[in-house]
Amino acid sequence: MGAFDFSLLAQGGPMMIVLLVMAVAGVVLFVERLLFLHRGQIRSTSFVDGIKNILARRRVMEALTVCEETPGPVAAVVKSALLNVHADADKMRFAVQEAGIVEVPALERRLGSIAAIAQIAPLVGLLGTLLGMATTFHAFMTSGAEYATARALSDGMWRALLVSIGGLTIGIPAHLGYHFLSGRVRAIVRDVEWAGNEIMRYLQSDYRENRGSEEQAENFATETEEME
Repeated sequence: MGAFDFSLLAQGGPMMIVLLVMAVAGVVLFVERLLFLHRGQIRSTSFVDGIKNILARRRVMEALTVCEETPGPVAAVVKSALLNVHADADKMRFAVQEAGIVEVPALERRLGSIAAIAQIAPLVGLLGTLLGMATTFHAFMTSGAEYATARALSDGMWRALLVSIGGLTIGIPAHLGYHFLSGRVRAIVRDVEWAGNEIMRYLQSDYRENRGSEEQAENFATETEEME
């Protein structure tokens, strides 16, 4: 099987080598991005609920530790909000947006390369097809024969078809892989936006209201002790 594959590469001409390199690069990029996105995608609802439960016990440092130990952009955005837990709403929002701006490009990294392979591979196949046909007709012109033989025609067409098939075989999966990874990125970005808005809403409303209630209770207890 391996010898047959190598013979096809040889019959396809130099453009088949280019397509082979593009295929290897596309597989490596797809696997790397797939593992990266899988590692960075967490259950954002469960994660944010867990952070809220920790904050309800006033354990901000523990919540920060959980964010640092959790991979992915959702944890990074929540951490940026926790670092500004005592800041005003505008400063907290700016910190969360800045963290999102840093994390999102990392998610989209190398997707452009996969898209480029998907677009260029069929063009390389087309170029190889035209080169194969040109080589065949050039051989007719220089051979001096009045009629072309079936063998000569079949060799040229076979080479042209091989390169075209190779280009489409690489381009179609690359297109599918790009759209699949883009969908995963969009899902993570939606989780990041939701997690950032949800943790900011909690910190600016429930968390601070609970803190105010606790401070009032402590002040009331202190005044009661002084009166006694």
